[in-house]
Amino acid sequence: MKKLIALLLSLAMVLSLAACGSSSSTAETKTEEPAAAEASTPTEAVEAVGDASAAPSTDGALDLTGKKIGLAMPTQSSERWINDGNNMKTQLEALGAEVVLQYGDDDIQQQVSQIEGMIAQQVDCLVIAAIDSGSLTTVEQAAADAGIPIIAYDRLLMDTENVTYYATFDNKGVGVAIAKYVEEKLDLANAKADGKTYTCELFMGSPDDNNALFLYNGIMEVLGGYFEDGTLDVKSGRTSFQDTCILRWSQETAQQWCENYLASSYADAHLDICLCAFDGFAYGCKAALTSAGYTAENWPLITGQDCELMATKNIIDGTQTMSIYKDTRLLAEKCVSMVGAVVLGTEPEINDTEQYNNNVKVVPTYMCTPVAVDKDNYQEYLIDSGYYTEADLNAAS
Repeated sequence: MKKLIALLLSLAMVLSLAACGSSSSTAETKTEEPAAAEASTPTEAVEAVGDASAAPSTDGALDLTGKKIGLAMPTQSSERWINDGNNMKTQLEALGAEVVLQYGDDDIQQQVSQIEGMIAQQVDCLVIAAIDSGSLTTVEQAAADAGIPIIAYDRLLMDTENVTYYATFDNKGVGVAIAKYVEEKLDLANAKADGKTYTCELFMGSPDDNNALFLYNGIMEVLGGYFEDGTLDVKSGRTSFQDTCILRWSQETAQQWCENYLASSYADAHLDICLCAFDGFAYGCKAALTSAGYTAENWPLITGQDCELMATKNIIDGTQTMSIYKDTRLLAEKCVSMVGAVVLGTEPEINDTEQYNNNVKVVPTYMCTPVAVDKDNYQEYLIDSGYYTEADLNAAS
């Protein structure tokens, strides 16, 4: 009888331990799996540590299977934004994610409605390239309230704490690269001593895009002294950001401005430089200059940004002098790593924690490096790199 009782007690202890082990394992799974999703703020979502099933796959690639990512892009009127959206969508889907990609068509309320729809679909992360960087605070708060982290894409989201990371190009560096190209191309450092001056008009970016001011500041850091000493002569008198910024990066407005300048300030003078912050502005200036009778013999130096296909063709044929190459494949890759960080509890690569203050917080940022491209090096950067093919250039119109 004693042996039987001992045996029964031993069996009861084993069953009890097994039950405890099973209960503990289940509890751990339940508390670890939703850690990031249940975080009350984007910052908490980043800091949360997911379980093994949410970790990057063993081959080094992120596994976003079962995750839904919302991509809110500003417009399809610019080739670069179409490329940005497609690059991110392709990379995210390759990692197993479901992607909701929408374009706001430069309509702020339409973008707000699109983001509200993504929140209603319970996306796991929002990537936003804003039409108006300061107009989304209410919908950004709604996303935060729903536990959805937000990443700003190439346009800093202003006046909100509800942005986790920022993926962009070095926007001040874009301005510096444009300005240095002009400085070196025209040998401005020696122009004054040689008795040379150059006429110049500025076409800067949208006032509701924080990047535009960074770009302008980069230009002025290099060329400001030349404006002050008269080496660069702006006959319209418009040199401040407020006087030269063009709402929504409008090509049509740039063309109208250039037409007006040519008629009013250059009727008896020659315009030497169209200092454009965007390829679309360069197209507008090209149209205005052509209408005013400019030819290859007296064509101005025209700058740009984005290296769009048409801009590249114009660089090759000489009707645009240069543009800034921004490899959207690389920017998409960096943004995708940020998406992985906020939904899987990992850490993305960051190279700036000081520059991008949105009036509420300094947003941790990865900045890609811009490159000045002209007729001499477009083959290396745009064709040999696989960014474009010769067939792309031939098909562009």
